[in-house]
Amino acid sequence: MGDKTLRNVHMAFVGEAKAYFRLLAYAEAAHEEELPEIAALFRAVAEAERIHATRNLRLLGEVVVQDSEANLQASFEREEAAAGVFYPQFIRDAEEEEDPRAALSFSQARDVEEGHADLYKRALQHLISATASVYHVCQVCGYIAEGDPPARCPVCNAREERFRQVL
Repeated sequence: MGDKTLRNVHMAFVGEAKAYFRLLAYAEAAHEEELPEIAALFRAVAEAERIHATRNLRLLGEVVVQDSEANLQASFEREEAAAGVFYPQFIRDAEEEEDPRAALSFSQARDVEEGHADLYKRALQHLISATASVYHVCQVCGYIAEGDPPARCPVCNAREERFRQVL
């Protein structure tokens, strides 16, 4: 792939990924406003944008789906790198530039990524396990609770009602 095309595919991925998440936020707002047909439209377009983003990631060589054990291992390694390398640098940069909001966001994301790595590690150890887990995700910081959600999020202190079960 040529340099311009590579840059364009990367920019297209970023744009499609942003659109996907923006549209999901719009769908949630429409749902809260009791406009189900508008929420459905936003979710449908978001799904199309997700497909576009995934296609661009494949072009970039960043989506390689293997067997579940290899996928868990790759995900574990990415979470460890995010928590141990990338976010610490992001935090230092935000603090150096005196941006406490970004530093807090990066710090919470780092802590959550460590939890994600732990979940992947445990899943790798119990790959054949017949027990099904229930997960609840904090809608403020992304912390994942296995089983029932806590009364307060251990990362950002959000209340239990801010957790959403993932099916």
